[in-house]
Amino acid sequence: MSAASVQKLCESTRDKLKSAIDVMEQFLNKNALPQLVTGQDEEEVQYYQGFLTDLRHLLVFSEVSYEKLGVALRRAAFNEEFAEKALYNVYHHVVNSFFYPKNESYSEDGRYAYTGQDAIRFRRQPVQDAKQVILDITRNFEEIRDELSYYESDYLTQRRMQSQRNHA
Repeated sequence: MSAASVQKLCESTRDKLKSAIDVMEQFLNKNALPQLVTGQDEEEVQYYQGFLTDLRHLLVFSEVSYEKLGVALRRAAFNEEFAEKALYNVYHHVVNSFFYPKNESYSEDGRYAYTGQDAIRFRRQPVQDAKQVILDITRNFEEIRDELSYYESDYLTQRRMQSQRNHA
C-alpha cells in the first residue's frame, strides 16, 4: 500500500474513532450503574456492570489508537511503518473490542449485516440509552473494520516476510 494511501486511511480511521469516542464519552459521562438498572434483579446489575466495563475498555482502546494515529499524522516525515502498526492495532484492539465484547452484553449477528437492519443483538433488552450508544457507534466500527480488513492478516504476513528477508 502506498504511503499516501496509508496516510489517507489513518485520517479516515482517526475521524471515525473521534466520532465514536465523542458518543461513548457523552454516554459514560451521563450514565452510571444507578441510571441503567431499573430494578433489584442481580442478573440485570451484572449485565450492566459488564456492559459499562466493556464500553469503558472500548473507549480507552479508541482513545489510545486515536492518539497514535494523530502522532503518525503530525510527524514531519510520514512514517509508513509506524502508521501501519497503528492501523493494525486499531483493527486488532479497537474493532475486535467492539465486535467481541468480553462480557458479551451484545453481539453481531451476521445474518442481518447486509439487510439494512441492525446487526447488533443484545443478550437482554437494555434501556434505550444503552442500546442507542451501541447502535450510534456501530456504523463507525463497521466502516473501520471494512477499511482495515487488510490488517487482519496481510500486515503480519508482510512483516514476517520482511523480517525473513532481513535475516537471510
